[in-house]
Amino acid sequence: MDPFQYVSHANRVIFGQGKRNLAKEELVNLGIKKAIVLSTPQQVELAYEIGEVIGELCGHIYTDAVQHVPIETVKDAQSIVEKLNIDGLVAVGGGSSIGLAKAIALNTSLPILAIPTTYAGSEMTPVWGITENNIKKTGTNVVVKPKAVIYDPNLTITLPQNFAVTSGMNAIAHCAEGLYAENANPIISLYAEEGVRALSNSLPKIIENPDDMDARSEAQYGTMLGGMVLGSVGMALHHKLCHTLGGTFNLPHAETHTVILPYAIQYNAEHAPKAIKALARALQTTEKDVPGVLFDLAHSLGISMSLKDLGMKESELNQAAELATKNPYYNPRPVNKEGIQELLQLAYQGKRPVPGMISAT
Repeated sequence: MDPFQYVSHANRVIFGQGKRNLAKEELVNLGIKKAIVLSTPQQVELAYEIGEVIGELCGHIYTDAVQHVPIETVKDAQSIVEKLNIDGLVAVGGGSSIGLAKAIALNTSLPILAIPTTYAGSEMTPVWGITENNIKKTGTNVVVKPKAVIYDPNLTITLPQNFAVTSGMNAIAHCAEGLYAENANPIISLYAEEGVRALSNSLPKIIENPDDMDARSEAQYGTMLGGMVLGSVGMALHHKLCHTLGGTFNLPHAETHTVILPYAIQYNAEHAPKAIKALARALQTTEKDVPGVLFDLAHSLGISMSLKDLGMKESELNQAAELATKNPYYNPRPVNKEGIQELLQLAYQGKRPVPGMISAT
């Protein structure tokens, strides 16, 4: 076996239907006396419900979180935190709310209780991202990782179907890239393969029967594993492309991850054989058709699989390729502008990936 390093940043996980009612207990466990509840405008009702659950520990409810965590929103929310002497953060929702909490924690070191309602997995990671001047900057700092996470599958019922499945595909992307990360290790690879299996098995069931709580629980389980992968090893080309497309061109986060994933896997396939074998096992397919099956999975969930449909202009592809190849993340296959332009052109058109579709370099 190859040598490896494995680092675990502990946090507490509470998992099960109705467990959001333990939010106050968790704040007490964390020593928090005055918390701010953070959400997007779409989660106002849930934010106020959680405010009622935590009772006198609720110091303020802030419902203006938005995707990609613009610096202006961070400054606005943090000013309230400082003005009210808030000593803890409760993030309710998906990556936008949790991302805002992380950005505040990055500057204040305040503890976070996360109550996710999507399958994005950000709640299990020390990864933060902030968008400033249309450029999304990311980093890793253990101070931003939530100290406690409450997974309540009942909270995912209110998710629009499209967002539920795209955030689930986003979690699959975390697992997939973790398998060929520069610092991949056998422990995280187990999490990653099991996460892909759980999510690819449960997402179609959720579409077929939105009230299937077993499927929703399995999806949140897969989400947790995907978040653990994302928080433990580095990411690669897929995430670099998505950060570029989201931060600079304001494409929707989960949908962009969903569209790009099959093409990024196709780009890397011949350079990451162990990862492809694991994905083939998890997806119950042949190694050569892993990218195509990921595409088929997303398509079967009713997701539009082209950058064009997300609002990207074909004239912007060249700029995106230039930005994505500047200071690139580690990737098992060398990254060059020509190859990335091919990848983005295919993603723009939404063609099902097949072996040989992207030129070898």
